[in-house]
Amino acid sequence: MTVEGHKIALPKEQMTQGLALALLLLLMGLAIAGPSGLLAWGENSQLLDQRNAQIAALSEERDALKNRVDLLHPDHADPDLVGEELRRNLNVVHPDEVVMTLPKSDG
Repeated sequence: MTVEGHKIALPKEQMTQGLALALLLLLMGLAIAGPSGLLAWGENSQLLDQRNAQIAALSEERDALKNRVDLLHPDHADPDLVGEELRRNLNVVHPDEVVMTLPKSDG
């Protein structure tokens, strides 16, 4: 017994306590910096916000394309959009239209 009333630890007990302490420190390190630890939560939250922004942008683009497809439906096509597509894809114009070509700029 020591002066304070505690037993003097045997080497085997010291090794067991050391291993337990090392295990606890390892678990604490994983809880902070592990793949599902506190630091990863912040990164995952930021990544989730980025993905939600991408989803919103893609949904908006999808809705615009769906609207365009609906306007080009063969049963009830929008005449203005059909004319625009014909001019762009087939390079055709009405007889009363004037075509002005612009020089290509390098800048």
